[in-house]
Amino acid sequence: MQAPLVGAHPFVPGGLLLLEGPLLEKMQTFRQDAPAKLEAGGILLGYRRGPHLHVVDATMPSPKDRRARMRFHRASKYHQDVALSRWRTSGDVLDYLGEWHTHPETQPSPSLLDLAQWQVIHGLKHRTPMTFIIMGDRDINWYGVGHRGRLSQVTLSPGAE
Repeated sequence: MQAPLVGAHPFVPGGLLLLEGPLLEKMQTFRQDAPAKLEAGGILLGYRRGPHLHVVDATMPSPKDRRARMRFHRASKYHQDVALSRWRTSGDVLDYLGEWHTHPETQPSPSLLDLAQWQVIHGLKHRTPMTFIIMGDRDINWYGVGHRGRLSQVTLSPGAE
């Protein structure tokens, strides 16, 4: 089992970004590690615990998503319905924390389209920090946190299990 990953929150002193290992394992199954694999993605779900962002769950690709080798557009209604259902079953505490998707790159980085879409999410829609993940085609991922129009890459390391 993969250990959780943890890193410093770039916008909140003393805050952390924590990603659970089982969630990362689930997302890794969608890596574009073969030419026929299409981009995939979903919504990140978790908890805002004081200054910390704790990502514990995510929506997985839906048959209604539009997927191509170099593009992903999630079917908003499906992912929102799943997130709302999980929020309700959590006693209204599991929160929308951001977005994730794959790239067919060994060293993934946000595209101009990613940056523009994320700017809308963390700059206008939400006044709280949001997290973003790009799963690369091997063992390297890109992690970031956006807040009030600023986006910062975050270095994560294995934490205690």
